[in-house]
Amino acid sequence: MTAQPRAAVFDAYGTLLDIHSAVGRHAARLGEGAAAVSALWRAKQLEATWILSATGDYEDFAVLTARALDHTLAAHGLRDAALRADLLAAYRALDAFPDALAALDRLREAGIPAAILSNGEPGMLAAAVASAGLAPRLDAVLSVHPLRRYKPHPEVYALATGHFGAPPHEVAFVSSNAWDAYGAARFGFRAAWVNRAGGPVEYGLDETATILPSLASLPDHLIP
Repeated sequence: MTAQPRAAVFDAYGTLLDIHSAVGRHAARLGEGAAAVSALWRAKQLEATWILSATGDYEDFAVLTARALDHTLAAHGLRDAALRADLLAAYRALDAFPDALAALDRLREAGIPAAILSNGEPGMLAAAVASAGLAPRLDAVLSVHPLRRYKPHPEVYALATGHFGAPPHEVAFVSSNAWDAYGAARFGFRAAWVNRAGGPVEYGLDETATILPSLASLPDHLIP
């Protein structure tokens, strides 16, 4: 990424917002199975978006999040209505990753507008963005909800180019989800994959995207 982009667009869940912080707040109530609960909850949430997109159907992300949690709790033999309510509430107030705020601040100082493009339903996105302190650092929060399609459908990525009035190659798209970075790269964005876990490269992203270990180094790749 040599020229400064006209905008930087971020995935929300898992990229700016720590999806595992919801379970983390209640880990003591879940015991040693807490990490497994968080992982399965996320897996079932994403699986639902892909299946709905593949079949041409849609239900909003808040519904899918609750349904995925119900499956997860049942799979772990947990029947605690209060815990369920607390986990869903925590998902609406996720923590920002420590490197997210600083990265957004540097982009704003450089004059690069920043936005979220997320599968999240507008209400849950607004709550999470406000709780995490992201709102003052963002120029827009774009949800798939009006489109009624999920990423990685190309029409979803077009929401960002339409909002900024810029062609894909002048927009940087940042995600910690390899499948999302792949979809963004296919759309023509200048894609960056934040490989927080240091996992093996997927979808040929070593050839089509910038791979970063965290958001801390992102501004150096976007600001000449």
